[in-house]
Amino acid sequence: MRFLVVGGGAREHAIAATLVRADAEVVVASANANPGLDRVAAASVRVDPTDGARVARVAAEQHVEAAVIGPEAPLAAGVADALRAAEVPTVGPDRAAARIESSKQFCRDLLARHHVGGQPRWVAPASVEEADRAVADFPAAFVVKPSGLTAGKGVWVQGSDFTDPKEGAAYAKSILLQGGRVLLEEKLVGVEFSLMAFVTDSGVYPMPAVQDFKRALEGNQGGNTGGMGSYSQRDHLLPFLPAADRDRALAILESSVAALRAEGLSYRGILYGGFMLTASGPVLLEFNARFGDPEGINALVLYEEGDFAELLAGVAAGRVDPNLVSFRLRATVTKYLVPPGYGDRPRSGGLLSVDEGAIEAAGVRVFYGSVEAAGPGVVRLGTSRGVALVGEASAIHEAGSRVESALRFVSGDYYVRHDIGTKDDLARRWEHLRRLRAPTAKPSPLPLSVAPPDAPPSSAGPPEQLLG
Repeated sequence: MRFLVVGGGAREHAIAATLVRADAEVVVASANANPGLDRVAAASVRVDPTDGARVARVAAEQHVEAAVIGPEAPLAAGVADALRAAEVPTVGPDRAAARIESSKQFCRDLLARHHVGGQPRWVAPASVEEADRAVADFPAAFVVKPSGLTAGKGVWVQGSDFTDPKEGAAYAKSILLQGGRVLLEEKLVGVEFSLMAFVTDSGVYPMPAVQDFKRALEGNQGGNTGGMGSYSQRDHLLPFLPAADRDRALAILESSVAALRAEGLSYRGILYGGFMLTASGPVLLEFNARFGDPEGINALVLYEEGDFAELLAGVAAGRVDPNLVSFRLRATVTKYLVPPGYGDRPRSGGLLSVDEGAIEAAGVRVFYGSVEAAGPGVVRLGTSRGVALVGEASAIHEAGSRVESALRFVSGDYYVRHDIGTKDDLARRWEHLRRLRAPTAKPSPLPLSVAPPDAPPSSAGPPEQLLG
Protein backbone atom coordinates (compact mmCIF):
# COMPACT_ATOMS: atom_id res chain seq x y z
CA MET A 1 0.00 0.00 0.00
CA ARG A 2 1.23 3.50 -0.80
CA PHE A 3 0.78 6.22 1.85
CA LEU A 4 1.23 9.97 1.80
CA VAL A 5 2.79 11.26 5.03
CA VAL A 6 2.24 15.00 5.50
CA GLY A 7 4.89 16.73 7.62
CA GLY A 8 8.65 16.67 8.03
CA GLY A 9 9.53 16.16 11.70
CA ALA A 10 10.67 13.31 13.91
CA ARG A 11 7.07 12.25 14.53
CA GLU A 12 6.56 11.90 10.77
CA HIS A 13 9.88 10.03 10.50
CA ALA A 14 8.55 7.56 13.09
CA ILE A 15 5.20 7.24 11.28
CA ALA A 16 6.92 6.60 7.96
CA ALA A 17 9.40 4.11 9.44
CA THR A 18 6.57 2.16 11.08
CA LEU A 19 4.68 2.04 7.77
CA VAL A 20 7.77 0.85 5.93
CA ARG A 21 8.23 -1.93 8.49
CA ALA A 22 4.71 -3.02 7.48
CA ASP A 23 5.88 -3.23 3.83
CA ALA A 24 4.07 -0.04 2.81
CA GLU A 25 5.52 2.57 0.47
CA VAL A 26 5.71 6.13 1.73
CA VAL A 27 5.58 9.46 -0.09
CA VAL A 28 6.48 12.49 2.03
CA ALA A 29 4.93 15.94 1.55
CA SER A 30 6.83 18.48 3.64
CA ALA A 31 8.38 21.93 3.53
CA ASN A 32 11.78 20.66 4.65
CA ALA A 33 14.17 17.92 3.59
CA ASN A 34 14.41 15.52 6.54
CA PRO A 35 17.34 13.11 6.09
CA GLY A 36 15.62 10.33 8.00
CA LEU A 37 12.35 10.65 6.11
CA ASP A 38 14.06 10.96 2.75
CA ARG A 39 15.95 7.74 3.45
CA VAL A 40 12.82 5.63 4.11
CA ALA A 41 10.51 7.31 1.58
CA ALA A 42 9.91 6.15 -1.96
CA ALA A 43 9.50 9.84 -2.89
CA SER A 44 9.76 13.20 -1.11
CA VAL A 45 8.05 16.33 -2.39
CA ARG A 46 8.76 19.82 -1.06
CA VAL A 47 5.45 21.56 -0.50
CA ASP A 48 3.76 23.81 2.02
CA PRO A 49 2.00 21.17 4.17
CA THR A 50 -0.86 23.59 4.94
CA ASP A 51 -1.69 24.06 1.22
CA GLY A 52 -4.53 21.58 0.85
CA ALA A 53 -4.89 21.92 -2.91
CA ARG A 54 -1.19 21.37 -3.50
CA VAL A 55 -1.01 18.42 -1.09
CA ALA A 56 -3.99 16.84 -2.85
CA ARG A 57 -2.21 17.25 -6.20
CA VAL A 58 0.87 15.53 -4.79
CA ALA A 59 -1.36 12.66 -3.66
CA ALA A 60 -2.80 12.33 -7.17
CA GLU A 61 0.56 12.63 -8.92
CA GLN A 62 2.13 10.04 -6.61
CA HIS A 63 -0.82 7.63 -6.85
CA VAL A 64 -1.17 7.21 -3.10
CA GLU A 65 -3.95 5.09 -1.64
CA ALA A 66 -4.24 6.79 1.75
CA ALA A 67 -2.75 9.70 3.71
CA VAL A 68 -1.78 10.43 7.29
CA ILE A 69 -1.32 13.99 8.54
CA GLY A 70 1.34 14.50 11.21
CA PRO A 71 1.33 18.14 12.44
CA GLU A 72 -1.53 20.23 13.74
CA ALA A 73 -1.23 23.17 11.32
CA PRO A 74 -2.32 21.20 8.20
CA LEU A 75 -5.31 19.83 10.11
CA ALA A 76 -6.33 23.34 11.20
CA ALA A 77 -5.90 24.51 7.59
CA GLY A 78 -8.27 21.85 6.22
CA VAL A 79 -5.76 19.64 4.42
CA ALA A 80 -7.73 16.54 5.43
CA ASP A 81 -10.82 18.10 3.79
CA ALA A 82 -8.90 18.65 0.55
CA LEU A 83 -7.56 15.11 0.51
CA ARG A 84 -10.97 13.56 1.15
CA ALA A 85 -12.48 15.77 -1.55
CA ALA A 86 -9.87 14.23 -3.86
CA GLU A 87 -11.04 10.77 -2.71
CA VAL A 88 -7.90 10.03 -0.68
CA PRO A 89 -8.82 8.27 2.60
CA THR A 90 -7.07 10.24 5.34
CA VAL A 91 -5.96 9.71 8.92
CA GLY A 92 -6.78 13.08 10.46
CA PRO A 93 -10.00 14.96 11.20
CA ASP A 94 -11.58 17.56 8.93
CA ARG A 95 -11.01 21.21 9.76
CA ALA A 96 -14.30 21.49 11.68
CA ALA A 97 -13.53 18.56 13.99
CA ALA A 98 -9.85 19.56 14.31
CA ARG A 99 -11.06 22.66 16.16
CA ILE A 100 -10.99 20.42 19.22
CA GLU A 101 -7.27 21.28 19.13
CA SER A 102 -7.04 24.48 17.09
CA SER A 103 -9.62 26.33 19.23
CA LYS A 104 -9.46 25.69 22.96
CA GLN A 105 -12.60 27.76 23.40
CA PHE A 106 -14.49 25.59 20.89
CA CYS A 107 -13.31 22.51 22.78
CA ARG A 108 -14.40 23.76 26.21
CA ASP A 109 -17.73 25.03 24.86
CA LEU A 110 -18.39 21.70 23.11
CA LEU A 111 -17.63 19.63 26.19
CA ALA A 112 -19.70 21.93 28.39
CA ARG A 113 -22.70 21.67 26.04
CA HIS A 114 -22.55 17.89 26.25
CA HIS A 115 -21.75 17.66 29.97
CA VAL A 116 -18.46 15.82 29.48
CA GLY A 117 -16.81 15.35 32.86
CA GLY A 118 -13.23 15.92 33.91
CA GLN A 119 -13.10 19.64 33.07
CA PRO A 120 -11.45 22.44 35.08
CA ARG A 121 -13.09 25.75 35.93
CA TRP A 122 -12.55 28.16 33.06
CA VAL A 123 -13.65 31.46 31.57
CA ALA A 124 -13.10 32.99 28.12
CA PRO A 125 -13.00 36.80 28.37
CA ALA A 126 -13.82 38.56 25.11
CA SER A 127 -12.33 41.99 25.93
CA VAL A 128 -9.58 43.52 28.05
CA GLU A 129 -12.22 44.74 30.48
CA GLU A 130 -13.62 41.21 30.82
CA ALA A 131 -10.08 39.89 31.29
CA ASP A 132 -9.50 42.22 34.25
CA ARG A 133 -12.81 41.24 35.80
CA ALA A 134 -12.17 37.53 35.20
CA VAL A 135 -8.79 37.67 36.91
CA ALA A 136 -10.20 39.64 39.83
CA ASP A 137 -13.06 37.15 40.25
CA PHE A 138 -11.11 33.94 39.62
CA PRO A 139 -11.28 31.92 42.85
CA ALA A 140 -7.86 30.28 42.65
CA ALA A 141 -4.49 30.29 40.90
CA PHE A 142 -4.96 30.21 37.16
CA VAL A 143 -3.41 29.43 33.80
CA VAL A 144 -3.56 31.67 30.71
CA LYS A 145 -4.08 29.80 27.44
CA PRO A 146 -4.25 31.30 23.96
CA SER A 147 -7.23 29.65 22.29
CA GLY A 148 -5.37 28.95 19.06
CA LEU A 149 -2.35 26.85 18.15
CA THR A 150 0.91 27.73 19.93
CA ALA A 151 3.10 24.63 19.32
CA GLY A 152 2.95 23.86 23.05
CA LYS A 153 4.67 27.12 24.01
CA GLY A 154 1.94 29.69 24.66
CA VAL A 155 0.57 28.61 28.04
CA TRP A 156 1.47 30.69 31.10
CA VAL A 157 1.07 29.07 34.52
CA GLN A 158 0.77 31.08 37.72
CA GLY A 159 3.65 30.19 40.01
CA SER A 160 5.88 29.12 37.10
CA ASP A 161 5.60 31.70 34.33
CA PHE A 162 4.17 34.54 36.43
CA THR A 163 3.52 35.25 40.11
CA ASP A 164 1.26 38.30 40.38
CA PRO A 165 -2.23 37.78 38.90
CA LYS A 166 -1.82 41.19 37.24
CA GLU A 167 0.99 39.71 35.13
CA GLY A 168 -1.34 36.97 33.97
CA ALA A 169 -4.01 39.55 33.20
CA ALA A 170 -1.51 41.57 31.15
CA TYR A 171 -0.57 38.50 29.12
CA ALA A 172 -4.23 37.64 28.51
CA LYS A 173 -4.96 41.20 27.42
CA SER A 174 -1.98 41.23 25.06
CA ILE A 175 -3.47 38.21 23.27
CA LEU A 176 -6.87 39.91 23.03
CA LEU A 177 -5.34 43.14 21.74
CA GLN A 178 -3.65 41.16 18.95
CA GLY A 179 -7.04 39.84 17.84
CA GLY A 180 -6.73 36.44 19.48
CA ARG A 181 -8.93 34.61 21.94
CA VAL A 182 -7.83 33.52 25.38
CA LEU A 183 -8.94 31.28 28.21
CA LEU A 184 -8.28 31.47 31.93
CA GLU A 185 -8.37 28.04 33.54
CA GLU A 186 -7.82 26.95 37.09
CA LYS A 187 -4.30 25.79 37.88
CA LEU A 188 -4.49 22.08 38.55
CA VAL A 189 -2.23 20.26 40.99
CA GLY A 190 -1.11 16.74 40.17
CA VAL A 191 0.93 14.85 37.59
CA GLU A 192 0.44 15.22 33.84
CA PHE A 193 0.04 12.32 31.44
CA SER A 194 -0.99 11.80 27.84
CA LEU A 195 -3.43 9.28 26.41
CA MET A 196 -3.70 8.90 22.64
CA ALA A 197 -6.27 6.83 20.76
CA PHE A 198 -7.18 5.80 17.24
CA VAL A 199 -10.67 7.14 16.52
CA THR A 200 -12.91 5.62 13.86
CA ASP A 201 -16.61 5.37 13.16
CA SER A 202 -16.54 2.02 14.94
CA GLY A 203 -14.84 3.01 18.18
CA VAL A 204 -12.04 4.62 20.17
CA TYR A 205 -8.93 2.45 20.61
CA PRO A 206 -6.31 3.61 23.14
CA MET A 207 -2.52 3.50 22.88
CA PRO A 208 -0.10 3.18 25.83
CA ALA A 209 -0.20 6.09 28.25
CA VAL A 210 2.82 8.42 28.04
CA GLN A 211 4.45 11.00 30.33
CA ASP A 212 5.66 14.11 28.49
CA PHE A 213 8.27 16.66 29.64
CA LYS A 214 7.39 20.14 28.38
CA ARG A 215 9.82 22.32 30.33
CA ALA A 216 13.15 23.06 28.68
CA LEU A 217 15.43 22.47 31.66
CA GLU A 218 16.05 19.65 34.09
CA GLY A 219 13.89 19.53 37.17
CA ASN A 220 11.00 20.86 35.03
CA GLN A 221 12.48 24.35 35.06
CA GLY A 222 12.60 26.84 32.20
CA GLY A 223 10.01 27.72 29.61
CA ASN A 224 7.52 25.49 27.85
CA THR A 225 8.67 23.70 24.71
CA GLY A 226 7.10 21.35 22.19
CA GLY A 227 8.37 18.52 24.41
CA MET A 228 11.89 17.58 25.50
CA GLY A 229 11.15 13.90 25.88
CA SER A 230 8.71 11.31 27.17
CA TYR A 231 8.40 7.81 28.55
CA SER A 232 5.95 4.92 28.61
CA GLN A 233 5.71 1.97 30.98
CA ARG A 234 5.80 -1.75 30.19
CA ASP A 235 2.17 -2.41 31.20
CA HIS A 236 0.97 0.66 29.20
CA LEU A 237 0.09 2.49 32.41
CA LEU A 238 2.52 4.82 34.24
CA PRO A 239 4.25 4.67 37.64
CA PHE A 240 1.65 7.02 39.10
CA LEU A 241 -1.32 6.04 36.86
CA PRO A 242 -3.49 3.09 37.94
CA ALA A 243 -5.75 1.35 35.44
CA ALA A 244 -8.91 2.89 36.92
CA ASP A 245 -7.68 6.44 36.26
CA ARG A 246 -6.48 5.52 32.77
CA ASP A 247 -9.98 4.17 32.10
CA ARG A 248 -11.55 7.39 33.38
CA ALA A 249 -9.37 9.36 30.98
CA LEU A 250 -10.39 7.06 28.14
CA ALA A 251 -14.04 7.63 29.02
CA ILE A 252 -13.45 11.39 28.62
CA LEU A 253 -12.00 10.77 25.14
CA GLU A 254 -14.97 8.60 24.22
CA SER A 255 -17.50 11.15 25.52
CA SER A 256 -15.73 13.92 23.61
CA VAL A 257 -15.89 11.97 20.34
CA ALA A 258 -19.58 11.35 21.02
CA ALA A 259 -20.05 15.11 21.55
CA LEU A 260 -18.46 15.85 18.16
CA ARG A 261 -20.68 13.31 16.45
CA ALA A 262 -23.78 14.66 18.18
CA GLU A 263 -23.04 17.96 16.41
CA GLY A 264 -22.57 16.28 13.03
CA LEU A 265 -18.77 16.21 13.07
CA SER A 266 -17.10 13.01 11.92
CA TYR A 267 -13.70 12.12 13.37
CA ARG A 268 -11.28 9.70 11.73
CA GLY A 269 -7.76 9.99 13.05
CA ILE A 270 -5.81 10.30 16.28
CA LEU A 271 -7.17 11.99 19.38
CA TYR A 272 -4.66 12.86 22.09
CA GLY A 273 -5.80 13.90 25.53
CA GLY A 274 -3.41 15.79 27.78
CA PHE A 275 -4.53 15.17 31.38
CA MET A 276 -3.62 16.18 34.90
CA LEU A 277 -4.03 13.35 37.38
CA THR A 278 -5.33 15.18 40.46
CA ALA A 279 -6.43 14.05 43.90
CA SER A 280 -9.93 13.52 42.49
CA GLY A 281 -8.91 11.84 39.24
CA PRO A 282 -7.92 12.85 35.69
CA VAL A 283 -8.85 16.34 34.47
CA LEU A 284 -8.52 17.31 30.80
CA LEU A 285 -5.91 19.97 30.06
CA GLU A 286 -6.31 19.98 26.28
CA PHE A 287 -6.84 17.87 23.20
CA ASN A 288 -4.56 17.39 20.22
CA ALA A 289 -5.97 16.07 16.95
CA ARG A 290 -2.92 13.99 15.96
CA PHE A 291 -0.04 11.90 17.27
CA GLY A 292 1.87 13.74 19.97
CA ASP A 293 5.46 14.71 19.42
CA PRO A 294 7.35 13.13 21.15
CA GLU A 295 4.62 11.01 22.77
CA GLY A 296 3.57 9.44 19.49
CA ILE A 297 7.12 8.24 18.91
CA ASN A 298 7.00 6.17 22.12
CA ALA A 299 3.83 4.44 20.95
CA LEU A 300 5.01 3.95 17.38
CA VAL A 301 8.22 2.13 18.32
CA LEU A 302 6.10 -0.36 20.26
CA TYR A 303 3.81 -1.06 17.31
CA GLU A 304 5.51 -4.00 15.66
CA GLU A 305 3.12 -6.86 16.34
CA GLY A 306 0.39 -5.95 13.85
CA ASP A 307 0.08 -4.46 10.37
CA PHE A 308 0.40 -0.70 10.82
CA ALA A 309 -0.48 0.02 7.20
CA GLU A 310 -3.70 -1.97 7.53
CA LEU A 311 -4.49 -0.24 10.82
CA LEU A 312 -4.06 3.28 9.41
CA ALA A 313 -5.98 2.36 6.26
CA GLY A 314 -8.81 1.20 8.51
CA VAL A 315 -8.74 4.42 10.54
CA ALA A 316 -8.90 6.43 7.31
CA ALA A 317 -11.82 4.31 6.08
CA GLY A 318 -13.66 4.56 9.41
CA ARG A 319 -13.44 1.01 10.73
CA VAL A 320 -10.58 -1.11 12.09
CA ASP A 321 -10.05 -4.61 13.36
CA PRO A 322 -9.47 -4.09 17.11
CA ASN A 323 -6.90 -6.90 17.03
CA LEU A 324 -4.65 -4.61 14.99
CA VAL A 325 -4.38 -2.18 17.91
CA SER A 326 -1.59 -4.10 19.60
CA PHE A 327 1.52 -2.76 21.34
CA ARG A 328 4.43 -4.71 22.79
CA LEU A 329 4.83 -4.86 26.57
CA ARG A 330 8.02 -2.82 26.84
CA ALA A 331 8.99 0.47 28.49
CA THR A 332 10.27 3.31 26.30
CA VAL A 333 12.10 6.60 26.85
CA THR A 334 12.46 9.33 24.22
CA LYS A 335 14.95 12.17 24.63
CA TYR A 336 15.31 15.06 22.20
CA LEU A 337 18.66 16.56 21.29
CA VAL A 338 18.03 20.26 20.74
CA PRO A 339 20.10 23.35 19.90
CA PRO A 340 21.57 25.19 22.90
CA GLY A 341 19.11 27.80 24.16
CA TYR A 342 16.07 25.94 22.79
CA GLY A 343 12.87 27.08 24.43
CA ASP A 344 14.07 30.69 24.61
CA ARG A 345 16.81 31.69 22.16
CA PRO A 346 17.93 28.62 20.22
CA ARG A 347 21.34 28.82 18.56
CA SER A 348 20.88 27.06 15.24
CA GLY A 349 23.51 25.93 12.78
CA GLY A 350 25.52 23.63 15.01
CA LEU A 351 26.79 20.37 13.54
CA LEU A 352 26.05 16.99 15.09
CA SER A 353 27.93 13.83 14.26
CA VAL A 354 25.52 10.91 14.71
CA ASP A 355 26.80 7.33 14.54
CA GLU A 356 23.45 5.69 13.79
CA GLY A 357 24.90 2.21 13.45
CA ALA A 358 26.44 2.30 16.91
CA ILE A 359 23.34 3.88 18.44
CA GLU A 360 21.02 1.25 16.99
CA ALA A 361 23.42 -1.53 17.99
CA ALA A 362 22.99 -0.23 21.55
CA GLY A 363 19.22 -0.81 21.24
CA VAL A 364 18.26 2.82 20.63
CA ARG A 365 16.26 4.17 17.69
CA VAL A 366 17.06 7.46 15.90
CA PHE A 367 14.45 9.82 14.41
CA TYR A 368 15.30 13.16 12.81
CA GLY A 369 13.42 16.40 13.31
CA SER A 370 14.57 19.96 12.64
CA VAL A 371 17.89 19.14 10.98
CA GLU A 372 19.38 19.11 7.53
CA ALA A 373 21.96 16.73 6.13
CA ALA A 374 25.50 18.14 6.23
CA GLY A 375 27.53 15.14 5.12
CA PRO A 376 27.78 11.41 5.89
CA GLY A 377 26.66 10.92 9.49
CA VAL A 378 26.48 14.66 10.10
CA VAL A 379 23.41 16.90 10.46
CA ARG A 380 23.00 20.62 11.03
CA LEU A 381 20.62 21.69 13.80
CA GLY A 382 17.78 24.09 13.09
CA THR A 383 15.95 26.19 15.66
CA SER A 384 13.69 23.42 16.98
CA ARG A 385 14.07 19.87 18.25
CA GLY A 386 16.72 18.08 16.25
CA VAL A 387 17.18 14.37 16.93
CA ALA A 388 14.99 12.01 18.96
CA LEU A 389 16.68 9.02 20.59
CA VAL A 390 14.35 6.24 21.79
CA GLY A 391 15.38 3.42 24.08
CA GLU A 392 13.29 0.49 25.21
CA ALA A 393 13.68 -2.06 27.99
CA SER A 394 11.71 -3.88 30.67
CA ALA A 395 11.71 -0.83 32.96
CA ILE A 396 11.55 2.90 32.33
CA HIS A 397 14.83 3.75 34.02
CA GLU A 398 16.58 1.00 32.05
CA ALA A 399 15.28 2.43 28.79
CA GLY A 400 16.47 5.87 29.88
CA SER A 401 19.90 4.48 30.71
CA ARG A 402 20.15 3.03 27.22
CA VAL A 403 19.55 6.46 25.72
CA GLU A 404 22.13 8.00 28.04
CA SER A 405 24.64 5.35 27.02
CA ALA A 406 23.92 5.98 23.33
CA LEU A 407 24.76 9.69 23.72
CA ARG A 408 28.44 8.77 23.56
CA PHE A 409 27.89 8.11 19.85
CA VAL A 410 26.72 11.72 19.27
CA SER A 411 29.15 14.63 19.23
CA GLY A 412 28.56 18.33 18.76
CA ASP A 413 26.97 21.26 20.54
CA TYR A 414 23.52 20.28 21.75
CA TYR A 415 21.35 20.15 24.88
CA VAL A 416 19.40 17.18 26.26
CA ARG A 417 17.46 16.62 29.47
CA HIS A 418 19.31 13.86 31.31
CA ASP A 419 16.67 13.56 34.04
CA ILE A 420 13.91 12.11 31.87
CA GLY A 421 13.13 8.54 32.90
CA THR A 422 15.54 8.37 35.84
CA LYS A 423 14.77 6.57 39.11
CA ASP A 424 14.88 9.87 40.99
CA ASP A 425 12.37 11.55 38.70
CA LEU A 426 10.02 8.54 38.77
CA ALA A 427 10.20 8.42 42.56
CA ARG A 428 9.45 12.15 42.88
CA ARG A 429 6.36 11.87 40.72
CA TRP A 430 5.08 8.84 42.58
CA GLU A 431 5.62 10.51 45.95
CA HIS A 432 4.02 13.77 44.77
CA LEU A 433 0.82 12.01 43.78
CA ARG A 434 0.84 9.78 46.85
CA ARG A 435 0.98 12.84 49.10
CA LEU A 436 -1.66 14.61 47.03
CA ARG A 437 -4.10 11.74 47.31
CA ALA A 438 -3.41 11.08 50.99
CA PRO A 439 -2.41 14.51 52.38
CA THR A 440 -2.85 13.46 56.01
CA ALA A 441 -1.14 10.10 55.68
CA LYS A 442 2.22 9.51 57.32
CA PRO A 443 4.93 9.37 54.64
CA SER A 444 6.11 5.84 53.87
CA PRO A 445 9.32 4.82 52.13
CA LEU A 446 9.40 3.62 48.56
CA PRO A 447 9.65 -0.17 48.16
CA LEU A 448 13.05 -1.72 48.73
CA SER A 449 12.40 -4.76 46.55
CA VAL A 450 10.66 -5.07 43.24
CA ALA A 451 9.48 -7.68 40.77
CA PRO A 452 12.09 -9.04 38.35
CA PRO A 453 12.02 -7.58 34.83
CA ASP A 454 10.19 -10.59 33.38
CA ALA A 455 7.50 -10.68 36.06
CA PRO A 456 3.88 -10.00 35.00
CA PRO A 457 3.18 -6.25 35.09
CA SER A 458 1.02 -5.04 37.95
CA SER A 459 -0.84 -1.80 38.62
CA ALA A 460 -1.21 -2.46 42.37
CA GLY A 461 1.06 -0.34 44.52
CA PRO A 462 4.27 1.37 43.45
CA PRO A 463 5.32 -0.24 40.13
CA GLU A 464 8.53 -2.17 39.72
CA GLN A 465 9.76 0.50 37.30
CA LEU A 466 10.54 2.82 40.21
CA LEU A 467 13.50 1.01 41.67
CA GLY A 468 13.92 -2.07 39.46
